[in-house]
Amino acid sequence: MGRVIGFEISGQDPKGHSAFYANVFGWDIGEPNWGYYPAKTGDVGQAGIDGGIAKGPAHFPVGVRLQIQVDSIHESIAKAAEHGGRVVQDVMDFDGFRLAYIIDPMGVHYGLIEYRSNANNQGGRTIDEDR
Repeated sequence: MGRVIGFEISGQDPKGHSAFYANVFGWDIGEPNWGYYPAKTGDVGQAGIDGGIAKGPAHFPVGVRLQIQVDSIHESIAKAAEHGGRVVQDVMDFDGFRLAYIIDPMGVHYGLIEYRSNANNQGGRTIDEDR
């Protein structure tokens, strides 16, 4: 089952957005990595999810996307396409995970994440197990 594990706020001024959310909601905003500011929204054990803030790409300049962990990013993309979804950012490989962005048939954007190892895994299979 795909599980929502995070969010991404996209905008054209990620540093400004980061300051806003830190000042208004008390979020702990980390140093940017690849232009992505990690956002911790509460303490471990407290209900909720963490996420991040980044400059929005051309296909999603402003908005909020959920990040969904999947067992197989390629199977999830195929299943989404079969049901009317489409890929707006093909699979990207990062240290520890793969990421792609999809739009559902109603126009909602979301991210798919497949972890490489159990380090950040929230219960799904890992890329290494698929080999």
